[in-house]
Amino acid sequence: MPTAEFHLFLPQMRMSMPDLVTRARVAEAAGFRGMALMDHFAPPLAEAHGMYEAMTTAGWLLAATDTLTLSHLVLCDTFRHPAMLARQAVTLDHASGGRFELGIGWGSVPDEFDRFGVLPRTPSGRVARLRESLDVIRGLWTGEPLDYAGEYHTMRAAVQNPAPLGKLPIIIGGAGERTMQLVATHADWWNLPIYALDKLDELRPKAGTARVSTQEMIAFVPSEAARADVVALAQKRFGATGLGSTMFVGDASELRDHFAERRARGVERFYVWFLDFAKPDTLEAFGRDVISAFV
Repeated sequence: MPTAEFHLFLPQMRMSMPDLVTRARVAEAAGFRGMALMDHFAPPLAEAHGMYEAMTTAGWLLAATDTLTLSHLVLCDTFRHPAMLARQAVTLDHASGGRFELGIGWGSVPDEFDRFGVLPRTPSGRVARLRESLDVIRGLWTGEPLDYAGEYHTMRAAVQNPAPLGKLPIIIGGAGERTMQLVATHADWWNLPIYALDKLDELRPKAGTARVSTQEMIAFVPSEAARADVVALAQKRFGATGLGSTMFVGDASELRDHFAERRARGVERFYVWFLDFAKPDTLEAFGRDVISAFV
């Protein structure tokens, strides 16, 4: 079976920081190559729950692990000035020995922009700002003086050092025409939204040299006796949100076939989002019975 990378997608909410560290360490031992967090001012559809800030949490988890890559699906460009984000990314890159990847996008929750007063609020404005931010970030990463005059960002002989240890990977998610232009220009990884998976063959040429990843919501069935309970939990937690329609429910054998089909279509990395908030025994079983087949 062809090799593939598995990364744990774990929103940093509804659990303590020690819980997150435990899951990161178990995932690392189970064979996951990386772990991705989310980036919001408040948890979407769950505002009453606690949530930790994205970059700080990534740094904490990098310090608590040895081989795990940390990233985000995805950082929202408008939440940070690109010079600060460039500096943060390089800091985590150096602190971890090259285990940070910059996942970035232009925002997925429009209400968040209104509620917290974030500009620009139009999709066209947010995409334009992201394009400028990527230009600025990559320019600053060279360590050379940067002059830049855009609609949203202006730099005059701006210099930042140190530069990244090597090539600091950039992940961009999306499937729209303007997003695909950014993927082709800047991305090392293109994260294809699962709702657009049927367009993979059509969109792949527009991604340039970027490698393909997908985010997969998974309900892991540990035994046939537990299947009914797993299905019921999936309906309870996500049935009313629409997310359940993209969830795959399966045991280890079914999951191996599921990911093998995706891999045959050219997907090289999977960000796995577990229904049960990535309980340690689920991560261990998934590593033993699924990941091991793709090593």
